[in-house]
Amino acid sequence: MRVPWVFMYHSVEEYQWDPYLITVDPDRFDRQMRWLRRTGRRGVSMRELLDARARGRGRSLVGLTFDDGYADFAEQVVPVLRRYGFTATVFVVAERIGGTNEWEDGGPEKKIMTAERIREVAEAGMEVGSHGLRHIHMAGAPESDVRAELVRSKQILESIVDTEVPGFCYPYGDANRFVVEATRQIGYDYACAVGHSELDSRHAIPRTYVGDRDADLRLTAKRLRHRLIHRNPVPALALGA
Repeated sequence: MRVPWVFMYHSVEEYQWDPYLITVDPDRFDRQMRWLRRTGRRGVSMRELLDARARGRGRSLVGLTFDDGYADFAEQVVPVLRRYGFTATVFVVAERIGGTNEWEDGGPEKKIMTAERIREVAEAGMEVGSHGLRHIHMAGAPESDVRAELVRSKQILESIVDTEVPGFCYPYGDANRFVVEATRQIGYDYACAVGHSELDSRHAIPRTYVGDRDADLRLTAKRLRHRLIHRNPVPALALGA
């Protein structure tokens, strides 16, 4: 299966200061979604994207993912997605629910969705995935910590949304072969990484960073770059791999 095109977002809100370049202004985000629609594409959750591709469809679909589970996903992102008829996947840091992004050193404080908000976005048709328990670097962490991050975060989120949580996203995009294999063995249907690597597979799907500077021309260039990098199919992206 050819590698799907997946956007990686974090936060969408008005801002003054963003040293990590993880925040997109709401107006810019709206224009990015408008670009998708104007170019004949539709933004969807990872679950919807992978299901469509398993049926031999989905050539016009683009995965929309949002890391960390910030409160602005419910406040800013979901209304825009619903207006365009899009869906998305939000990967939540399970032990930070209702708290803040404590793992960020030197950046702006951002609130994480409460359990009630997480239920609301799920009921609005968004997919909820896991981003671990505490947003740690998983590659090189003790095996017991890796398994706890994978298992316990899944349990917490499934108890909130009362349905399966099939997807995982590696914090910092940090994974190795053990982490990827553990994610598969524990029962996640897929997992998202960040960039292209030798780990590319259904459990390490590369994504395209989208930031506040990305207007139409830059998005077009990123699409061409994705197509050039991923010209050849990746067998391990096939259903069940």
